[in-house]
Amino acid sequence: MGLTRAIFLDRDGVLNESLVRNGKPYPPSNRTELRIIPAAYSVLQKLKLAGFKLVVITNQPDVARGTVTRQWVEEINEYLKDQLPLDAFKVCFHDDLDGCSCRKPLPGALIEAASEFKIDLGLSYMVGDRWKDISAGKAAGCKTIFIDYGYLEKQPTDYDFIVNDLSEVEEIILGEKSEKS
Repeated sequence: MGLTRAIFLDRDGVLNESLVRNGKPYPPSNRTELRIIPAAYSVLQKLKLAGFKLVVITNQPDVARGTVTRQWVEEINEYLKDQLPLDAFKVCFHDDLDGCSCRKPLPGALIEAASEFKIDLGLSYMVGDRWKDISAGKAAGCKTIFIDYGYLEKQPTDYDFIVNDLSEVEEIILGEKSEKS
């Protein structure tokens, strides 16, 4: 059997809504703040039916910083897995200063998932809303799709596709849009 194709998805801002304060995105800090992106179920179901493995790749540095618990992050992940057709989560609980290889923009979590699930990175996509997502996808050899919400922070420049919302991701991956559109 050949290698699998995958869609690697950032969590906050791609699957669930980020909370934007002063132009910067933040993850939900409690259950009432957790809202799944409206198009997520439909888009992910179609990608799953097209044969893609759906793997969430997420940095959760607030655990290392002590502002949220690992249990809370895992509760969000379980909730998302119960609601959406996701196959796996790869979570980095470190902060930038920890120097780990699993923290985006490094590709460690994508490479680990590729090894674990026999994924062909060259036939896979990384979907994210921040520059670290896109850099990690590029470093791993994936095609990248940047969801541009206009955050007031460093923006990626080396993406394959740019969209304004998750519903456009489906069109790109299933072949209905051309590159750099």
